[in-house]
Amino acid sequence: MATTTPQAPATATDHAWLTRLALNPANRHVQRDLTNAGRLHHRVMSLVPDHLGPNPRAQAGVLFRLDTDTIGAPTLLVQTRTPPDPGRLPHGYATAQTRSMQPALAALRPGLLIRYRLLGNAVRRCGRNSTAGKWKQAIPLHGDDADRWWTTRATTAGLTLHTILSTSTDALTTWHPPQPTTSSHPPSPPSDRSRDDLRIDRAATLFEGTATVTDPDTLRTAVLNGIGRSKSYGCGLLSLAPATAAQG
Repeated sequence: MATTTPQAPATATDHAWLTRLALNPANRHVQRDLTNAGRLHHRVMSLVPDHLGPNPRAQAGVLFRLDTDTIGAPTLLVQTRTPPDPGRLPHGYATAQTRSMQPALAALRPGLLIRYRLLGNAVRRCGRNSTAGKWKQAIPLHGDDADRWWTTRATTAGLTLHTILSTSTDALTTWHPPQPTTSSHPPSPPSDRSRDDLRIDRAATLFEGTATVTDPDTLRTAVLNGIGRSKSYGCGLLSLAPATAAQG
């Protein structure tokens, strides 16, 4: 798998790279990773250096999204703030293309019309006296409620939305051993899943549409840091592209 990766220090910077992985559905590693968002997280993290501290995903600025609505093989988009190394993936796992995001980030300006795509963990947390669920339980949002969730975060991120198409997608599933854990990060993937492992589903909604840039600096920060929760499981990567007036 050949790819050209720019050289830079192995710590997060204001630079960013986007790697597009066209997955090979016949590869057994791909097949296993696609059944467990936690396993996919660990595969994505193999693209960046090891030993990045207690929160390596944030340290390396890793965000990712699995796009399955494309023609052909599913595509895994991986954004990093350290140079990725697709050569660390298993042989035959994917075809990789890496490019710098700096030109696109530098082109953001007030009034620019853009198209966006975000897989967001659109949920609300139950309060202590909530009748909808247990305290702090995440309740998935749908329809207008999900759109309001995204509108609030888009405005905070420096965007004015014009159109929203929101689609509830399959939940992001992880499997965890039954023993209690204090870590918020995905557990190390076992070689085989145990029948006693606990299944945890995280809601995900795909948001697509058009918007106008109102605050480029704030938007750049939002792109680099991601939007919302569940970033370790494939949510939060905000994709932007120029739009035409007809699309707005």
